[in-house]
Amino acid sequence: MKIDNTFKPTTGIGPTKANTPPSPPAAQMQEAVRLSSLAATHQAGEQPPIDSTRIQKIKQAISEGRFEINPEVIADRLIESARELINNSPKRQA
Repeated sequence: MKIDNTFKPTTGIGPTKANTPPSPPAAQMQEAVRLSSLAATHQAGEQPPIDSTRIQKIKQAISEGRFEINPEVIADRLIESARELINNSPKRQA
């Protein structure tokens, strides 16, 4: 099947001024953006607090095979993080 570009739309099809709802004035069209504290920190050029000593200790423990993973703590913190995200998200109206 060959597709060509000879299609020419007829007039009267599609939205027209008569059946297009009016757009709100520019003053009413506002969008709000809220940054998380981490994003605000990055935007301000600040560096988040980093504990290099702790990072080195964790790297050392991993390389030596003695780094312990506690799945219960990970699960609890993931759930806590999800709750914070849900509680801080804007409420959507149905």
